[in-house]
Amino acid sequence: MAKDTDTDTPRKKRKGASVLVWVILALVITGLGGFGVTNFGGAVGTIGKVGDREITTDEYARALKQEMDAMSAQFGMQLTMAQAQAFGIDRRVLQTLVTKTALDAEADRIGISVGDATVANEIAQMPAFQGTAGRFDRSTYDFVLERNSMTPAEFEATLRDDVARQILQGAVVGGFAAPAAMTDTLAAWAGERRGFSLLRLAEADLPAPVADPTEEELKAFYDSNIDRFTKPEAKRITYVALVPEELAKDQPVDDAALQKLYDERIDEFVVPEKRLVERLVFPDANTAQTAKDRLDAGESFETLVRERGLELDDIDLGDVDKAALGAAGDAVFALTEPGVVGPLDSDLGPALFRMNGILAAQETSFEDARETLAAEMQTDAARRAIADRVEEVDDLLAGGATLEDAAKEAGMKLETVDYVPGTDAGAEGIAAHPDFRKAADAVAEGDFPEATLLEDGTLVALRLDEIVPPAPIPFDEARDAVDAAWRADALAKALSARAAEIKTAVEGGASLGGYGIVEVTSEITRDGFVEGAPQDFMDRLFKMAEGEVAVVEGEGFTALVQLNAIIPAEATGEDAEALRESIAIQAEQGIAQDAFSLFTNALSNESGITLDQTAINAVHAQFN
Repeated sequence: MAKDTDTDTPRKKRKGASVLVWVILALVITGLGGFGVTNFGGAVGTIGKVGDREITTDEYARALKQEMDAMSAQFGMQLTMAQAQAFGIDRRVLQTLVTKTALDAEADRIGISVGDATVANEIAQMPAFQGTAGRFDRSTYDFVLERNSMTPAEFEATLRDDVARQILQGAVVGGFAAPAAMTDTLAAWAGERRGFSLLRLAEADLPAPVADPTEEELKAFYDSNIDRFTKPEAKRITYVALVPEELAKDQPVDDAALQKLYDERIDEFVVPEKRLVERLVFPDANTAQTAKDRLDAGESFETLVRERGLELDDIDLGDVDKAALGAAGDAVFALTEPGVVGPLDSDLGPALFRMNGILAAQETSFEDARETLAAEMQTDAARRAIADRVEEVDDLLAGGATLEDAAKEAGMKLETVDYVPGTDAGAEGIAAHPDFRKAADAVAEGDFPEATLLEDGTLVALRLDEIVPPAPIPFDEARDAVDAAWRADALAKALSARAAEIKTAVEGGASLGGYGIVEVTSEITRDGFVEGAPQDFMDRLFKMAEGEVAVVEGEGFTALVQLNAIIPAEATGEDAEALRESIAIQAEQGIAQDAFSLFTNALSNESGITLDQTAINAVHAQFN
């Protein structure tokens, strides 16, 4: 049985209150809808045992429903039991319950227990059981448990077991320390840096441009790469739609309402003059004045910022008007070009203010804004009018009207689209709407069309006509795409050959800079980023020897890279200590998790696991 650690992953220094999160999630939040059964007719009460501890059918059903609901939320559709089994959800839930039950049995064996006072205190603090006064309410407590098909005794026993299990788990995973040798080795590896030179190649770097293809070359390329010029399988969908933008022009416009809307949104149309400002705060006026004197003597503003232990982002106020600057407003707005003023008072203390740019005031009159506001008002009115017609369209379809009939009777647009499921790349028109794609992904042959409102207010109903199999795009229709693909392929081959020539020359003593503009990076870490480079660029760079030259190729990217320096990780300093601490924490968590897994596996094996597949299947049947 595959082991799962999603539910009972060991954590360091976890407080007892965190145990309650699992109880609330499993029993209150996900269960508020009710599972709809109590004990499956009472015929079978358990699905198995771990040692002498039983796993009840209700416990398994609740846990299974919780996991299925969580997965359904991720996919945006309710999973069936067959789909849940295909994803292995049932096996994960079962493994989790086996592990928890084994821990419960061990807690019983060694005598770990929780007193009634502790249980009562924890229950009283749970928000789900509190009334309107914010205190524990017995009737609320009984109601929530009843909705989850649990008695107070069952819930309190579960809570007691959960706390005891957490105590046992803490004892198992606590106290592990990462070996210093491992931490130092990993820190030295992770903190290493590289300095390199990069020469990107483009068509202009070739001795001669790529020649134009002949018609025969294009046709040969098309035939040998036919999979690149094949339409994927698609759903041919007929739909009817009422689109707000198409109905908007017929909606009336009230000038008084437009004026009111303009007044309500006046901040959008009348924007005062603003400044781009940075504020550097100091502990007192003397320190601030000393900093200003140094600035006047020629020191940079950036130096003052670094001395305060800050970055420019930390002091950036963005674009602000005079009022937002308070007492400093007049002085800052008196500047007619970028500069620094101060010390001036601020709400955080004496500060220097650097003005980096002037944003002129902007004012859009009602007359100038009228057309835009009218279009917005008409579109909103159209959306409301369309929403009011959902029932009308549904009634037409329910009465046996086809989409073609609905188009005529309700004045809807009738269209057909070949929709490719599972992708929104390059989607246009109605297929660009996520709600339409969701409905189109789900629609099956014979489904009854239903009116659906899209997120932009469009009313749509659709029908699956047929599945269109994959088919090659005719050459004449695909010619432009074939030409572009041929040129890209030919250019990549030419650049690759040119890169190989340059590599040979550089390895023979030539300078990389003699072949074009070279980008020099003095140092970069393993998680660094080089724009346009393929994903494995950093891996390849960190495997190179000092002085080595390599050709790096990817989609739309051909370059030569020369490794200039291998820079060891810093051994001292705040960054080095932070890196080692982070690695040590991760290592300790990994060791603790492994230890906990071994412990729970040993408990399960020693206790003996007995599962009743018939009872498990009976639970699964309740979800069908």
